[in-house]
Amino acid sequence: MKWIYRIGIFFAKILLRLSGLTNRKIRHFFAGRKNLFQRLVDFRYKNPGSLAWFHAASLGEYEQARPVIAELKRTNPAQLVVVSFFSPSGYDNVIEKAQPHVDFITYMPLDGKGPANKFVDMLSPDIVFFVKYDLWYHHIMAVKARQIPLFLFSAAFRSDQIYFRRDGFFRNILFQFDYIFTQNQNAQELLRSIEYQNVSVAGDTRFDRVVQTAKNHKKFPELANWLGKKQTIVAGSVWQEDMDLLIPLMNAHPEYRWIIAPHDLNPEPMNRWADQLSLSALRYSQWDSKLAPDVLFIDNIGMLSSLYQFARVAYVGGAFGKGLHNILEPLGFGIPVIFGKLKKSLKFPESAESQEKGCGFEVSDTESLKEVFERLEEPGFYQKSADSAQNWVKMNVGAAARIIDKVEKLVLKV
Repeated sequence: MKWIYRIGIFFAKILLRLSGLTNRKIRHFFAGRKNLFQRLVDFRYKNPGSLAWFHAASLGEYEQARPVIAELKRTNPAQLVVVSFFSPSGYDNVIEKAQPHVDFITYMPLDGKGPANKFVDMLSPDIVFFVKYDLWYHHIMAVKARQIPLFLFSAAFRSDQIYFRRDGFFRNILFQFDYIFTQNQNAQELLRSIEYQNVSVAGDTRFDRVVQTAKNHKKFPELANWLGKKQTIVAGSVWQEDMDLLIPLMNAHPEYRWIIAPHDLNPEPMNRWADQLSLSALRYSQWDSKLAPDVLFIDNIGMLSSLYQFARVAYVGGAFGKGLHNILEPLGFGIPVIFGKLKKSLKFPESAESQEKGCGFEVSDTESLKEVFERLEEPGFYQKSADSAQNWVKMNVGAAARIIDKVEKLVLKV
């Protein structure tokens, strides 16, 4: 199986290179890795100290890593932290802004025995963390060959994954980790079903992150003035499929203010949606705070996570398409959240858990959205749901501290 994997990676690289001749995103994928090793050498020459390496597939996994990185730095301030990404969407978003507690940001080279060994040797980490998934065989084996402590956290496994369907090559990758921290009980039970015992439920580190965001949210006084005492709905990371449901609801409820943050910042869909509304609407970039539209389309990056402070109810998009976006952000503010019916619910365990707790609501069409919305307009039902959101978040805070405490006990043997 190892040879099949290597051959597969070899041909995948060739196909990616060929695709890059016509695909701009793939060209960017390779361009970002240009001079990767030289940049790494330069960093380590200037920063020779003890180092922790965190690998995240993309931006979502980095958000899960941030509380753990912060906790590691709190307990070990001198520890250098390097974060690697596989996806340009993660790297590009993170590299543009100052990242507290992170000393260097890099791409991970494409998986291969030579590049992986070179990367680990140049990085020379003292401890390594992988976040959730993206478990590249050669990099993991390069770490283990050097007897570097290796951990996986925020793991959320599914029974249909290859690790649990058959023994052998891929399952062996999991057994290279010294310890695995899962998001939930189900993931822990799956690991124990294949006789992996060095595991515990730490929880989802995103809860730590969203609580901090809620406590330290950005202030938007001009938005507060615009909203006044009107109840507000915030719809975050929405796509066309989400707006097909939301537009009829918006037209039926002009008494609300609506803040809509699309996933795609292209103005064309926002203009088209505005034309379908019986409400007045403006894009945030064109808004004069003296004006009082019913709807604001947020056409920038960076505001959404703090906008939920204004919401009575949130709608989070993406479920009908590539995948549900972060429903924990609005829940961190103690408000109920609505989202579309998922095609693969097992990939987003927080969706099922939020429904079980009574603070998350799944909808499949305009009628089910209308029904959920009307239920949440009932004061008693709404308060019960909001209380559930607050309690569920409180129960899950502290995952980062649990992870670092256990890691220090294992590594330092204290």
